Amino acid sequence: MTDENQPIPSAPIIEGVVDIDCDLPPKMDVHSLRVAAGDALRVRYPKFRQQFIQEHVVTKRGEGPPEMRVNQGPGAMQFLSDDEKQLIQFRPNGFSFNRLAPYRSLDDYFSEIEAGWRAFLNLVQPVMVRKIGIRMINRIMLPMDGGRLDFGEFLTISPRLPDTGSPLGFLGFLDQQMALDRDTGNRANIIKTTELPQGDKLPLILDIDVFHPCESRPDDWSAMRDRLDSLRSLKNRIFRNTLTPQCLNLFSPPD
Repeated sequence: MTDENQPIPSAPIIEGVVDIDCDLPPKMDVHSLRVAAGDALRVRYPKFRQQFIQEHVVTKRGEGPPEMRVNQGPGAMQFLSDDEKQLIQFRPNGFSFNRLAPYRSLDDYFSEIEAGWRAFLNLVQPVMVRKIGIRMINRIMLPMDGGRLDFGEFLTISPRLPDTGSPLGFLGFLDQQMALDRDTGNRANIIKTTELPQGDKLPLILDIDVFHPCESRPDDWSAMRDRLDSLRSLKNRIFRNTLTPQCLNLFSPPD
């Protein structure tokens, strides 16, 4: 394990997700497998929750008023741990593993991810893996001084307001960047935004979504694990190089 993968003390991760999107066999209905999937996952994930997807369709014919129709169908089947901090999802287009805070290291969850994927593989029998991804959502509590904060102290590339000739103060910001790692073909979607202040702290959301489009065999876990390691490396480099040393020190316990 390289230094970039060393766990960060008091990491600010509020949710970590591993997604594997894939093609399913023709006419495969994932939801018909609810009982079998529940039996396969019951020991670690005894709770069940069904998601639903709503589609709003607005149509307009001639001079008459618009008509709205709402279509609803089943989405992901979610199998949750007793404390609901960890879950496996069987989706109509793939598989997901979610871990809520407290989050440790991805090394601690790889065995759970593999076991969940093998259950999905055995039951659903996907035809082709189309995308592998890791998403980490961080909430970083930035300390303010008298309600003021210099983002440059915490972000290596900080947002700046234009000079309008009159004083402007930040009320919040939203920044999104998309990137391609040319060496690996991995891609990244990076979002930074703020939430409302909490006392003398300003919550900064750093959402890092790294993924790789592919055409891979579903039964080749070794290759999938290698790709996850590659994505993890990119995610960690983005995290560490987005934040200044002063910001990273917020996650380190005092000596």
